[in-house]
Amino acid sequence: MLCDLGFDYPVGRRFGRVSQRNGYNIMNVQIAVLCDAATDYGGKLNLLGTFDTVLAQQMPAVHPQCSVALRIVFDKIEEGAHKVKMNFVDDDGKFIMPSIEMPFDVGLPADASFLARNFIINIQQLKFDRAGQYAIDIAIDGRHDTSIPLQVKQTPSPAPG
Repeated sequence: MLCDLGFDYPVGRRFGRVSQRNGYNIMNVQIAVLCDAATDYGGKLNLLGTFDTVLAQQMPAVHPQCSVALRIVFDKIEEGAHKVKMNFVDDDGKFIMPSIEMPFDVGLPADASFLARNFIINIQQLKFDRAGQYAIDIAIDGRHDTSIPLQVKQTPSPAPG
């Protein structure tokens, strides 16, 4: 049974996505999340505890451990050298940790028309100076591709008792 969801598909649509936009090849970011932990087991991306909010009783706050997990699909035409860059910023665009760049090569087997790659960035002792809105900006080959939003909220301390 087919279901029409009312989407208008541009010319050049292929199965699952649009092949090109403004002359750029499009790498399909299937997953971009912040989570408690992530692993790659034989090409399978395993996620534990995705979240978008950190609650802290006092500021500055330190989040002990988290992971940024990405799954990106590449087409045959996208074979070659690439780079993923991650910036973790506050609502003013200030970096809360150094940028992370991950160069990698894409090479598809002869019998494949696409290749999925998993990227996991483990972060320890992430410090937030204040409550507010944050984002993890992801760029592929110097072009912003997606952002993962995060809000940090200060909660009242429990009453002694």
